[in-house]
Amino acid sequence: MAVDLSFYKSPLSEEIRDEGREEGREEGRTEGQAKSLLLVLAARGVEVDDETREKITGCGDPQLLSHWLNRAATASTTEEVFARG
Repeated sequence: MAVDLSFYKSPLSEEIRDEGREEGREEGRTEGQAKSLLLVLAARGVEVDDETREKITGCGDPQLLSHWLNRAATASTTEEVFARG
């Protein structure tokens, strides 16, 4: 008995796999930004408590993480990183 595997080679299947790959890449970039932010803060001697670490690692918005990372380059406290404005 032969099993029909044509679905796995279909254009729809390829599209689904491509979307999954892109989502995985985006998630990886976001995780990388969070790690970079934590590294910059550590390198600058800024203490990061558990709540702040959770806020950073739990953030799924790459634009916000990028904004925080830019601020972390000159911040001396986490309050400066997360300040509005």
